Amino acid sequence: MKKALLLLLVIPGLAIQLFGQEEEKVTHLPIFDIHVHAMKTNPAWANPVCPWFLSNMPGGDPLEGPPSFLNLDCVDPLMPATSDEEMKDEVIKRIKKFNMTMVAFGDAEVLRSWVNAAPPGRIIPGIGISDATSMTVEAFRDSLSNGFYKVMAEVAPQYQGISPSDPALDPYFAVAEELNIPVGIHMGTGGNGMANLSQPKYRASLGNPFLLEDLLARHPKMKIWVMHAGYPMLEEMIALMGANAYVYLDISGFIWSYPLDEIHYYIKRLVQAGFGKRIMYGTDFMMWPRLFETSMGVIEHAQYLSEDQKRDILFNNAVRFFRMDESQFDWPE
Repeated sequence: MKKALLLLLVIPGLAIQLFGQEEEKVTHLPIFDIHVHAMKTNPAWANPVCPWFLSNMPGGDPLEGPPSFLNLDCVDPLMPATSDEEMKDEVIKRIKKFNMTMVAFGDAEVLRSWVNAAPPGRIIPGIGISDATSMTVEAFRDSLSNGFYKVMAEVAPQYQGISPSDPALDPYFAVAEELNIPVGIHMGTGGNGMANLSQPKYRASLGNPFLLEDLLARHPKMKIWVMHAGYPMLEEMIALMGANAYVYLDISGFIWSYPLDEIHYYIKRLVQAGFGKRIMYGTDFMMWPRLFETSMGVIEHAQYLSEDQKRDILFNNAVRFFRMDESQFDWPE
């Protein structure tokens, strides 16, 4: 059993207070999930889903109904949470079971509810901006200065048909750079037929990692991670990281939606290219609680990764990216 303790985790621009409580013995090595959506349950989207559901993406016909987005052709589909309370309980259960710390963002009410229910310090709140109309720069600065939000994420201008280097977003990135706030930017695919089904402004070309170059040049002290690893633009992702030493990436989203062989090929190529210390684990969790176990399993069972490389992806790299101290996390005795 651990004794009660008080820790102050200080990161430039990011301070987290951890109040240790008397609790059960820790048995799982720490996991750091840097891409979790805190969202209200929606019956219209609360459907089961098969992992790696984009293994088959048949085309459609504009004169007929849109192609199916989710695949249920599997023995054991992931079931969605059916209420906000169930969602919260399932997330907190996994934080405790898998010794997880997570960066979460989304609905402010849901996020605060999770933070209050989780062990202190285990949920790091983020706030995102995807265009210059949803929040003023002053309001954004206030949100990052009030102490609750620690990360700028998820930034997803691609869904609005906007480049991440668009000048309209520059003042928001300037605030993050000034306050030394890490930034997570959506780059990559959104699924099968995204522009046809639900996001008419979405453009695949706006997920090209090279579009980040002007942004990085204007804000040389800003630390970013590319969400979804820029999938499927692998060579561009490798070139961008080679030219910019402060860029990391997460493997969220595509890790549980695309074919397993494709996922492993992409991660293995990044490691072979020398970036094993800059790949961070993330789920892109939305509504299916078992998504955590499913996503972790992809890394834990990857035969081309050494145990040290697995630990780097699942924990070490994120700790280094967020300038945290690994000794402040819970470890098995």
